[in-house]
Amino acid sequence: MTVFKKTAASVLALGLTATAGLAADCTYKVGVLHSLSGTMAISETTLKDTMLMLIDDQNAKGGLLGCDLEAVVVDPASDWPLFAEKARELLSVHEVDVIFGNWTSVSRKSVLPVIEELNGLLFYPVQYEGEESSKNVFYTGAAPNQQAIPATDYFLDELGVEKFALLGTDYVYPRTTNNILEAYLQGKDIAEGDIFVNYTPFGHSDWSKIVADVVALGADGKKVGVISTINGDANVPFYKELGNQGIKAEDIPVVAFSVGEEELAGLDTTPLVGHLAAWNYFQSVDADVNAEFIETWHAFTKDEKRVTNDPMEAAYIGFNAWIKAVEAAGTTDTDAVLDAIIGVSVPNLSGGTSTVMPNHHITKPVLIGEIQSDGQFEIVQETAAVVGDEWSDYLPDSKDLISDWRKPMECGNFNVATGKCGGKGS
Repeated sequence: MTVFKKTAASVLALGLTATAGLAADCTYKVGVLHSLSGTMAISETTLKDTMLMLIDDQNAKGGLLGCDLEAVVVDPASDWPLFAEKARELLSVHEVDVIFGNWTSVSRKSVLPVIEELNGLLFYPVQYEGEESSKNVFYTGAAPNQQAIPATDYFLDELGVEKFALLGTDYVYPRTTNNILEAYLQGKDIAEGDIFVNYTPFGHSDWSKIVADVVALGADGKKVGVISTINGDANVPFYKELGNQGIKAEDIPVVAFSVGEEELAGLDTTPLVGHLAAWNYFQSVDADVNAEFIETWHAFTKDEKRVTNDPMEAAYIGFNAWIKAVEAAGTTDTDAVLDAIIGVSVPNLSGGTSTVMPNHHITKPVLIGEIQSDGQFEIVQETAAVVGDEWSDYLPDSKDLISDWRKPMECGNFNVATGKCGGKGS
């Protein structure tokens, strides 16, 4: 989509090579669509910095198809409709070749019609609720079967949790994820009355009553566990309130899906030791590739204290998959990249590889980590690589649906029971 686009064939036709000299004459633009202000800045600013680091690193390697990469950064400011406006600006005004961005599902839902209308590419690096499959989106964060379901199994099988408090921020990701988890738990013989569900607005700060209600849930002696889909800066007062009420992990464990090293960096984690998070990566992963990534991050930020986290790894995987697909296609043209990227495998930061599947999700291991006093996680469980499932097996309207964006199917919601595609897109 960039004015200076060149395919590998056109470069050769000009008698040029993929050198730094050529890179000065052509540019591929990479859109970076993350909130740098507002309630989600606590999480998303780091992803902007990650993309700048990855782009700098790629340029140091000679760029892409002989051209430099240029970051085009915009700030949608945690304003969901503004995400759509900024996505349109990136594609129509700046003519970016690809977009890496979004955190919340409501922001992704806002962007989705624009990406599809303008035939752009979006790489989305954060865990989400599933129930979506778009030709123009690659979901490099976890689907529910790569995070929420394994975490729930850990509560049931390892910790003996008998009652569940599902606490979430009031938007699509927590609500859909909790619908899946309620159905899953009831299928595991957890009574409806033993599942407490509560939603709070973004930026919620007064957690005293809600935490007290969670404590009261265990008045009958049954073990209670909290599954948290709380997003953004509301996590800070939530965890502080746990400490204020003296709740320890051995009493009421919390497993979070949106709290990682970045969110813990601003907290006194001493009273939170032993609480859990479920991700596909932790900074504490013992792998050479991870050590190299952390070293590069610290050098880029010039700050040895800057932590890494799971969405950073998802951005790393998505960026490298895009690079590999463009190199295979010889162009950044959207349709050519879509054809080239299925089946592409790139390193993850756990020492293995992640593969882009026909449903535009990727393979990832699932890790459960315990919070340590230094704000890092001790990994207590790790699975083999799991294929992301875009449509939940536990919701009646989704259990028969699959997604396959390869030709000739090219369908995001194919019904295996009827043998029909319900239509392209989400």
